[in-house]
Amino acid sequence: MEVERVQKIASVSNLEGTIPSEYIRPVGEQPASTTIHGVVLEVPVIDLSHPDAGELVGSISEASREWGIFQVVNHGIPNEVISKLQKVGKEFFELPQEEKEAIAKPASNEALEGYGTKLQKEVEGKKGWVDHLFHRVWPPSAINYHFWPHSPPSYRETNEQYTQMLIEVANKLLGFLSKGIGLEENAMKEGLGGEDLIYLMKINYYPPCPCPDLALGVVPHTDICYQSTTLVKQPSLSGRVQVADGSAWIVLFYTRKEHGSCCRQNAKHGQCVLAFRMARAMYFGMGRALLFFRLAWAAAFCGRK
Repeated sequence: MEVERVQKIASVSNLEGTIPSEYIRPVGEQPASTTIHGVVLEVPVIDLSHPDAGELVGSISEASREWGIFQVVNHGIPNEVISKLQKVGKEFFELPQEEKEAIAKPASNEALEGYGTKLQKEVEGKKGWVDHLFHRVWPPSAINYHFWPHSPPSYRETNEQYTQMLIEVANKLLGFLSKGIGLEENAMKEGLGGEDLIYLMKINYYPPCPCPDLALGVVPHTDICYQSTTLVKQPSLSGRVQVADGSAWIVLFYTRKEHGSCCRQNAKHGQCVLAFRMARAMYFGMGRALLFFRLAWAAAFCGRK
């Protein structure tokens, strides 16, 4: 059975000025009626170039305890590496539909990897305004290259280069988090699987939407822990992600600095984030699409090998 992709639906919806009913969130979830305005949340900034490791541990611990989310700057991933990742991701979603469907998730099972539209459970048949590409990137023994695009030709090399650099950042943050709760530096990584820990790459594609006040790109959800980098064409994505504060949703704002200020799901120029807090992604503006790149620790999804 053919799966209808949001990218295709958007091409029709933007001409008609409407969206199908299954993409209209219930009133209690719609951004227009559930967002608290006039409140600004500026995410804590963690500078990994800080020379005092003890202070870094304290800052990360406080941000995790008080916020459940923080930005990471000066993490050392070159902007050109991020730009290459953005380029190949964009080129994949611009391919003819039949080429993308060649690596689609098998319809017969609940496979995680592949090109797809549905990922989270659809409550009452309501859907998120997003397509995605999801596949394992580390360790080599866990990778199934069937779900990696063959086009553009540089997709594999670019992902492998980026993955290695981001894993280094992940290891640093896991070490600081371990120390922050009084454990040995490698305790948290070992608890998640050590060298057998599986990493996955997810690229979200949010097509332009004519009714952004009614739809959500990513519905409310909590990730256990992950590293993420988001690269976009827009000059800023502040205000496009929200976090839950009790039963309310508050717009998230973040600092933008060279080499990586990040927010929970949207960021620019080599940004990274560690988040444990309930969040949702509002729709990202009519007239242009957005790509979101995420490297996830598989322990959050499938447990250890």
